[in-house]
Amino acid sequence: EHNWSLLVQAVDHWHDASAALMRPFRHIPDWRTDDLMISFSVPGGGVGPHIDQYDVFIIQGTGQRRWRVGEKIPMKQHCPHPDLLQVGPFEPIIDELMVPGDILYIPPGFPHEGYSLENALNYSVGFRSPNGRELVSGFADYVLARELGSYRYSDPDIPEREHPATVLPQELNALQKMMLDLVQQPEHFQRWFGEFITQSRHELDIAPPEPPYQPGEVYELLQQGAALRRLNGLRVLCVAEQCFVNGECLDTPHRSAALALSEQLTFEGSVLGEGLEDPSFLAKLTVFINSGYWYFMD
Repeated sequence: EHNWSLLVQAVDHWHDASAALMRPFRHIPDWRTDDLMISFSVPGGGVGPHIDQYDVFIIQGTGQRRWRVGEKIPMKQHCPHPDLLQVGPFEPIIDELMVPGDILYIPPGFPHEGYSLENALNYSVGFRSPNGRELVSGFADYVLARELGSYRYSDPDIPEREHPATVLPQELNALQKMMLDLVQQPEHFQRWFGEFITQSRHELDIAPPEPPYQPGEVYELLQQGAALRRLNGLRVLCVAEQCFVNGECLDTPHRSAALALSEQLTFEGSVLGEGLEDPSFLAKLTVFINSGYWYFMD
């Protein structure tokens, strides 16, 4: 009855009412949004003092929970349990008892801890921020998959040097430029980032329709005023002039239709404009519907 917590990630992917809790936060760009985590704690329950490397808004649901937040200073982390990464004691700059409806914002890098005074629910709206290692690794995978950067280093005017074991600064600069040239190709960088940032980090509640729709059926339903609803947690973003859906690029000249897919959680066929009359766009939309990414509302 005391001193335990249950944490469940990505509840917004599975529960409509929880997904609705994310919508007031869309003033922060969608590409930074991660998920809604819900924690249930009994008296004394918590995960101990720790540091998160992402922005989080903690909303107090039922019950009361005390939260302490310390100053952002270098702190040594340790693992008292394989699933826990904690820091040592800290002096709080925030020490508050949160009651239902209270919201606490904690930026990245600030140590904090919370523990319940009674049975309590907390809703944590998290915003992800990729680190340099993730970006380099993700872009490297993109380069390898598309066999980019196959040209080799060349130095036909290789300079002589006093010490043959020395790599000259201009040679290092040339090698570095080879790598930077890959990143500095806008068409590849933008496409990679769109595919990378729209991939969900958590499982989606995908339920493909049976039998699958044909494009003509989708067209007729949308013409008749049926509404399509986006799957909760699906990441749909516009990067430059392209639209990306869960790691896939939707190549289409219909900018207004792409914006409707990315910005509106529920829409009717009228917002697609000329896209609805384009067989190519309609075929791609049908593929997404048959993948369970959008579904017709009853």
